[in-house]
Amino acid sequence: MSLWAKFRQNRFVANTLLFLAIMGPGIITANVDNDAGGITTYSLAGAHFGYSLLWSLIPITFALIVVQEMCARMAVATGKGLADLIRESFGVKMTFYLMLALLLVNLSNVMAEFAGVAASMEIFGVSKYISVPLAGLFVWLLVVRGTYKLVERVFLGACLFYVAYLISGVMAKPDWHDVARQTLIPSFEFKLDYIIMLVGLVGTTIAPWMQFYLQSSVVEKGVAPEDYKMVRLDVVTGCIIAPVVAFFIVVACAATIHHSGTTIATAKDAALALQPFAGVHATWLFALGLFVASIFAAAILPLSTAYSICEGMGWDAGIDRRFEEAPQFFGLYTAMIVIGAGAVLYPRFPLLDVMYFSQVGNGVLLPVILIFMLKLINDKRIMGEFTNSRTFNIIAWVTVAVVILLTLMMVGFNLVYGM
Repeated sequence: MSLWAKFRQNRFVANTLLFLAIMGPGIITANVDNDAGGITTYSLAGAHFGYSLLWSLIPITFALIVVQEMCARMAVATGKGLADLIRESFGVKMTFYLMLALLLVNLSNVMAEFAGVAASMEIFGVSKYISVPLAGLFVWLLVVRGTYKLVERVFLGACLFYVAYLISGVMAKPDWHDVARQTLIPSFEFKLDYIIMLVGLVGTTIAPWMQFYLQSSVVEKGVAPEDYKMVRLDVVTGCIIAPVVAFFIVVACAATIHHSGTTIATAKDAALALQPFAGVHATWLFALGLFVASIFAAAILPLSTAYSICEGMGWDAGIDRRFEEAPQFFGLYTAMIVIGAGAVLYPRFPLLDVMYFSQVGNGVLLPVILIFMLKLINDKRIMGEFTNSRTFNIIAWVTVAVVILLTLMMVGFNLVYGM
């Protein structure tokens, strides 16, 4: 037996190789949620409230793991996407209206991502009339002309750029003792703006599109039920990495902007505000992270939407298909990129109103989707042995109930104070 054969027979090595082959959907889905909107929310949380909201990232991480794990399990057990299962179990009419709402919400999110591309590149002196069309062309060619393996590798590579926020957080020179104390010891302020920000952190971390994309991605990857443990590890890994990135964004802004009393309104403001306190390199790193996150999400969100609608309507879908084999899939993907990028280039487009609509839309959709998920995952005819255990059901329902409550609070606050 060759040395390489003996090496591969080692159980730890074999499991590591299997994980490397399977990993991708969970890590990509969780990390892409640190998009332009997410980075803005985390920046505002740190700039306005210092370290006082860091503790919330711990329960948010657990909630994210619970929700994402159920999606991945449904994908492995059924070999079908979430929209496909909703159509089969709840009918075409219900699915159509759900997909229509998802399309409108996701389209507004795509516009926000291209706005993030424009804002980040303006820090480097690049006009949006150059950066946005080039970004749109790049993400279109990547998916339409690429293969699933290529697209996944590019997305995994993009995840590495989030280390820029870890470096920015360290360069901000925070009081690590204070950071640790406020992370591990929960505190709460009975103030309206504090509660709104807390709810916003939950709303920006768990979004409706994530559930559809993760399940469709696992299905297209073709993971067998016996390899589910590796899929779960991929999901948990992603759900831990994403809040860690958020943690360092909050820390960077808290240690500099909040400490100085500076006021910001966007992620671009946060990047520029870092310069006097942490140096120009911290600003560049923050802007680079915003650019990569925005272009990353500008590719994923249209892809997630195309997957969901095509599955819901029973149309062919998949990156590995040719354009003529799945015209609705690639047509939807193309249309969302063209509309999303084009809106940002239009001088008088009401982008802030659109971003507000997307936040409220996410809040309205998420509770509905989570209830669908829990009904599906407890149906033995669909899931077989992969249904929730009683203990996990209790955890899942409590988690979903809390997420629904906080999300509805976010929608209420937006409707009352966002007008």
